[in-house]
Amino acid sequence: MSGTVVVQHVSTADFDAFVAERGDALWRSAWLLTGDAHRAEDLVQTALGKCWPKFERVSANGSFEAYVRRTMFTTYTAWWRRRWNGEVATATLPESATVAADVDARTDLISALATLPKGQRAVVVLRYFDDLTEQQTADVLGCTIGTVKSQTARALVALRASRALTEEDA
Repeated sequence: MSGTVVVQHVSTADFDAFVAERGDALWRSAWLLTGDAHRAEDLVQTALGKCWPKFERVSANGSFEAYVRRTMFTTYTAWWRRRWNGEVATATLPESATVAADVDARTDLISALATLPKGQRAVVVLRYFDDLTEQQTADVLGCTIGTVKSQTARALVALRASRALTEEDA
């Protein structure tokens, strides 16, 4: 085959509506996984591109978002394994504005999440930022509920001990 993808009878309007409705939430999850806005955008676009041909079949049973999230996680894992070295955006702009407290907190959170192993990071993102249940998280990650619980516990211990999240301003 010459790399051509044939897509039949995919409802573009329904897919576009899904992306418009859930795109921001998917991007936030990807951003928390990757720690980088540009890689998050690439991750969401890659996952949606992979999932689009199966939109009608998978969305018929109402599980398309879970399918996209699973695809995002497996794509992220594949990039991590290959040590994907695409373009890296700088953390600062040439002319920086005044940094607000919430921006600092967000930066601290990303720094703390970056210290976690990828599995623990994924569990924290899915459980606490995407508000998935333990069962839903296990389904997305393709693991058992026990694994979700143990990874969550380990991640929370690490985050509580993280210097990035402790107040050192006092």
